[in-house]
Amino acid sequence: MGDTARTVARKQLPLRPAGPDTVAALLDWYDRERRDLPWRARRGRRADAYKVWLSEIMLQQTTVKAVIPYYERFLARWPTVGALAAADLEEVLSAWAGLGYYSRARNLHKCAQIVVSEHGGRFPRTEAELGRLPGIGPYTAAAIAAIAFGEPATPVDGNIERVVARLFACQRPLPGAKREIKRLAATLTPARRPGDFAQAMMDLGAAVCSPKRPSCLVCPLQQDCHAHALGIAEQLPVKPVKPDRPVRYGFAFLALSEDGQVLLRKRPEAGLLGGMLEVPSTEWGDDWMPVDQALVAQPVRADWWPVPGAVSHTFTHFRLELQLFRAIVPTDVSLTFWASPERCRWVPRHDLQSAALPSVMKKAIAHALREH
Repeated sequence: MGDTARTVARKQLPLRPAGPDTVAALLDWYDRERRDLPWRARRGRRADAYKVWLSEIMLQQTTVKAVIPYYERFLARWPTVGALAAADLEEVLSAWAGLGYYSRARNLHKCAQIVVSEHGGRFPRTEAELGRLPGIGPYTAAAIAAIAFGEPATPVDGNIERVVARLFACQRPLPGAKREIKRLAATLTPARRPGDFAQAMMDLGAAVCSPKRPSCLVCPLQQDCHAHALGIAEQLPVKPVKPDRPVRYGFAFLALSEDGQVLLRKRPEAGLLGGMLEVPSTEWGDDWMPVDQALVAQPVRADWWPVPGAVSHTFTHFRLELQLFRAIVPTDVSLTFWASPERCRWVPRHDLQSAALPSVMKKAIAHALREH
């Protein structure tokens, strides 16, 4: 039978609408196949709201594999929301370094403080109350409410969005389809075990209903999946074409003191990489500025030499090309006005690993200190 015949045959299969039987089939599958994740409670036990919240914030725009070691280190260091609230923000940012999207870490710390000061150290249990906390958007509020408190809430992440779009053969392109997908997902959310159902949908999307080449033959929802019946599962959800990322350019100055310390500067709290440490740099523009103009921004007066090559780093909305200058300076050197001295500090080389440095700055320092 050819592909066309198979598609026609699938179209002729009687399909039951997704409903309670779909939910039951998925929960049965989840009880057998659920992923063993460190923030998940054992079957039959209520999840810890702190652990659910921490994991959900970390999982935003980040993979499970990347999150697990960060989550385990965070939990070992700050085992309760009270402990995290009492932590120094820079320590939190340092522990977060490498996960990206650093506003999440700042909001994480602020949220912990509000939970302690305004809610007695206990997370509120409803979507509405959770959604008023810093860093908790509609998805995260629904996820915490469902998983930690058993509320009949409907979180829709990328995995769930894909499962629902295929289950109901929703062919309207994203992002316009998001509201309809959310509505359709809500029609399935059960009053009993809503948290397990949400996690089952996440697991199904991650392990079976994958973006490319979904494993339809082993999917517990195959008989209810309209996209599979139509032969269009891999085409859904319909996504808009992503525009090319623009490129931005800048120069950074790595000053190394004679006693082995590196000059770092704290970035402003607001904006990209807010509150993190950086190698002092120029503004990042749409093209390379002339070198003599870049050198005006040098943080100390020194003999700067250009480090061969450039550091490239991709952010969500643009790619950065960073050219490094390096200089060896006396221990008593004075900082220039352009350095913003009030935000600068000298950090011993052996302490750089524990400093609140984002990935791009770790790359820049490694590149500048490498022998060329």
